[in-house]
Amino acid sequence: MSVATLIRNLACALLLAAWMPGTAQEGLATADPTAPSAGEASGEPAASPRAIPLAEITDRADADERFAKATRSQAGAIDFGAELGPRLDALRASVTSKQRGAGDASLRMVPILRLESLSRHWSFDARQFERWKADYKATSEPLADGADQLSRRIADWEATRAALAPGSLPQALSARIDAVARELRAAQQALSAPLAAQIALGRRANLLEAEIQAGQAAVDRAIADIDKRLLRRDAGVIWHAATAPDRASGHAASTRALELETHFLGQYADAGFPNQRILQFLQLLLLPLLLWLAWRVRIRPPTADVNAAQPLRRPISCWVLLAMIGVLVFEPEAPLLMHQLAMALVLVPVLRLLPAEIGGRLGWWPHVVILQYLLLRLALLPLAGTGLFRWALLGLAVLVIAATLVLSWWVRRNRQPADRGGLERTVLAAGWLVVGALGVSVLANLLGNVSLAEMLLSGVVESGYVALLVHAAYTVFAALLREVFSSRFAAPLGRAQVGGTTLLALLLRLLAVAAVLGWLVSAMQEFRVYRPMSGLLQALLTHQVAVGELSLSLGDVAVFVIAVFLAFWVASLVKVLLSEELLPRMALADGVGHSIAALTYYAVLMLGLLGALSAAGFKLSQLSLLIGALGVGIGLGLQDVVKNFVSGLILMFERPLKPGDVVDIAGTTGRVHEIGMRATTLRTFDGADVVVPNGTLLADKFTNWTLRDRGKRIDVDVGIAYGTDAALAIRVLERATRETPKVAAEPAPAVLFLGLGDSALNFGVRAWTDEFDDSPKVRSDLVARLYAALGEAGIEIPFPQREITLRTVTPEALGLLSPRAGQQADGDPSPEAAS
Repeated sequence: MSVATLIRNLACALLLAAWMPGTAQEGLATADPTAPSAGEASGEPAASPRAIPLAEITDRADADERFAKATRSQAGAIDFGAELGPRLDALRASVTSKQRGAGDASLRMVPILRLESLSRHWSFDARQFERWKADYKATSEPLADGADQLSRRIADWEATRAALAPGSLPQALSARIDAVARELRAAQQALSAPLAAQIALGRRANLLEAEIQAGQAAVDRAIADIDKRLLRRDAGVIWHAATAPDRASGHAASTRALELETHFLGQYADAGFPNQRILQFLQLLLLPLLLWLAWRVRIRPPTADVNAAQPLRRPISCWVLLAMIGVLVFEPEAPLLMHQLAMALVLVPVLRLLPAEIGGRLGWWPHVVILQYLLLRLALLPLAGTGLFRWALLGLAVLVIAATLVLSWWVRRNRQPADRGGLERTVLAAGWLVVGALGVSVLANLLGNVSLAEMLLSGVVESGYVALLVHAAYTVFAALLREVFSSRFAAPLGRAQVGGTTLLALLLRLLAVAAVLGWLVSAMQEFRVYRPMSGLLQALLTHQVAVGELSLSLGDVAVFVIAVFLAFWVASLVKVLLSEELLPRMALADGVGHSIAALTYYAVLMLGLLGALSAAGFKLSQLSLLIGALGVGIGLGLQDVVKNFVSGLILMFERPLKPGDVVDIAGTTGRVHEIGMRATTLRTFDGADVVVPNGTLLADKFTNWTLRDRGKRIDVDVGIAYGTDAALAIRVLERATRETPKVAAEPAPAVLFLGLGDSALNFGVRAWTDEFDDSPKVRSDLVARLYAALGEAGIEIPFPQREITLRTVTPEALGLLSPRAGQQADGDPSPEAAS
């Protein structure tokens, strides 16, 4: 704030304190002292203007004066005609050029290929209009907001003047209010011209948007009409084709559509969409990369796999093929003429990049398919709308049938004895389908169903060529993948196994699936089933089913399932890479790598699940019922699950055990196989898997034999005969223990005299081994060596002895038998008497 402004504010404040009457204070006492209006504070339009408190008049006047000057400056800088006007005029010219001769009757005579491109042209205009509308909104919003702010500020000052009694304010303060009001009205007047230009431009834009929608609808109706004509006659018999009255107008409509498409190609090239710039950057980056890969393949040793990298030896063909495929993939809304040019440019690269076995097993079939495509594009389509079109259509169909029959006969004659891949069988089956489809095309052409005949011929020829293109592209991409994963840095990544399959093999399978799906989409478009199928599928997937506040659709469920599958797959891949490739190379403590891999797995999985819910359209408010039910479930029946889950997190952070440890838990001894979030799996030495909840591991004590190291003590008790020199026995046992393989030198073995037994002198051998897994074998070797050493030293190992004295006792002495029974026993040697 300047010094002059400060002095002026102080003077106004003194005048207010000395001269302000009580009536004015009472009249303004209820005004909001914190803001000019409630609407300005909340960001919403105020319901009604409010008087400004007297204490705020000076500051508010300064702020409004600055706002008025800024608004006048902004109004002078805004020129809708400088940029937005010419852009709208260009859109108007494009729309007007397509509207000439674009009636429903004229559009029905245009070939379907030109109609599809015209539909893209209308979509291009719609996208350009959306970009224009976004810029228009960004330019006009500050202007509209400024006009609204000016209106509210003027209304507040008028309310302030009305609330004051005449003569209740000092002259200086009253003049200040009038000056601010004049500044605001002048700024409002300055906005009038830009606002008028904005309104006029908005009206023109609304009219243009309606025309774009009408043009797109007309083209859609024409395409739908052609689709309906596929099943009914749309012309007379073929010998009357040259004299049909509508051929001249049809040819003119086709020529006009081709001119529009050429104009569309220039417009699209100048549009500068982000995907175009990305594609151009990738195309520039791809050429030196392919040249380097070709040099690397050429200098590779002869022992390497040459066939897999053979396509990379032709970098220019690879670059042309990949660049044109980029046009098809990154620019799906481009003019069809651009796509046709791209497909024509890869005719030679497709032949050069096909695997050698394809040419050897199929002969001239790829060359014939490409020749048929050239005839379709260069000879047939330019004749559309003329009297010769149907005859050319018939001649090309007959030519394709004859070539297919000849090539099928050649393939059958030269068929391999063991066709493992089924290539010949597939080609022969496709040949018979081609003959059948083109036979229907010939018959439909003769009888007058030209739309069906043209669709079948174009679909067969286009699909055959796209099949070769897709196969060549798959060969190049597969070679690039193998080359990438053969490098030193990416080789571990390629060897990583997910679900029993290496990542490289999995990516090759996904690449093959993508190639097949791409061919299917192209074939569906050529055979005129893609548009109705996509519309039906979209209607099915977007149908909403509401259950209370939760709204779901089949598309949401499909997206959720796919996203969850991808989340599990990515999480598993990350875990495998961390646990098997990256973390083992780092100097980490035991168990840290497993904890990091497991926690990363669950973190990625959790993020994937949240992303799946978001992609499916779920919101937190919609999940409130599910979250509440989950909370009740946790409180009632899932306490143990949550307890085990939290225990699993604690085990991973504290690491009291790790995979590979030998533990004794609740009387079960085994090796830790896996530590999960809910339970830990033990593999016993008998081969059984024991699942122990993580809560049990934290609640009860357990023994970890290998937590700090892999050492284990071996105890062997030995008994020596009385009379043996105890010192000699100790020396013999110590020497035998030290000489036993895998017995640790530190701690040193020890032999202890334990005591005097019943029949032997008892000694105890205490030894350590660093090989916990081999401790049973080490103990066996130790016992064998102790036994051999004692035998060599002449030391006897006694065994317990007992003396048994037998004495004959008569039955009479025992008092168990009578004298008569005794006599019978003496005279009768039978077993019964003896017993």
